[in-house]
Amino acid sequence: MDENKVYNRIDQRHPDDTGAKGRVQLEVLVAAVQENDITLADHMNLSTEAVICNQCQEVSYREFERKGRLIRTLAFNERGVGRNRNNALMRADAEYVLFADEDIVYNDDYEESILKAFQENPQADILMFNVKAVESRRTYENRKVGRVRWYNYGRYPTYAMAARLDSLRRANVWFSLLFGGGARYSNGEDSLFIHDCLQKGLKIWAVPVGIGHEEAREDESSTWFTGYNEKFFYDRGVLYHYLYGHLQSCMALRFLLAHRKTMCVQIPIRRAYRIMKKGMKEA
Repeated sequence: MDENKVYNRIDQRHPDDTGAKGRVQLEVLVAAVQENDITLADHMNLSTEAVICNQCQEVSYREFERKGRLIRTLAFNERGVGRNRNNALMRADAEYVLFADEDIVYNDDYEESILKAFQENPQADILMFNVKAVESRRTYENRKVGRVRWYNYGRYPTYAMAARLDSLRRANVWFSLLFGGGARYSNGEDSLFIHDCLQKGLKIWAVPVGIGHEEAREDESSTWFTGYNEKFFYDRGVLYHYLYGHLQSCMALRFLLAHRKTMCVQIPIRRAYRIMKKGMKEA
């Protein structure tokens, strides 16, 4: 059979991909921009079912098979990573979902690793896995099993996260349309999503299980980062208002003190703090 055979029906499932009740066990939800869906699936080493939401000029939908698993691709002529992730999440129908970016390459055994981790942690609604990031973007490494709380959730990116879909449905959580690449405010849609999950009572755990790595791009330009300028600190202030409430000022000062050597070179720390406070006030 051709590995990339195009499907005409959505209900054709690989028999090894379904659980006892016939439900798909794991689905990868990919947020992409201007990508070729077939080559992207190959590059990411997808071996489970997936929903790829691609932001580009044309609007389209198609299905194809890779390694015997169904991959659905939706193309939208719109912007905003939060909207892109919501488009995939709305169409997910597996027992577990894994959030992904287009530059993540998965290990051959990622499906087995994720399913095993959920079996070993039945108390968890969401698990944070190790996905090795490029050095400049590395924010965390899980070395042991531990609970994710309000004081440490900000270190985790969306692509580290897998969840029980029914838990997300019951909590009615979605990604913000105001934050992230292509949105009004720079970044933070991942932290806000985790924040909302915690607020809704979902139990989040981190596990020392590696499932893949982030691949360095030839073009390292960011869709949102243009330097530690006034917009960066202003947008961060708006974000901290929503993340920390009455603790926003303390957490902002803590953030600046921790990163002053890299972030406060062009804009001094006192001025950066005032800009963040302005963002908090106008949020």
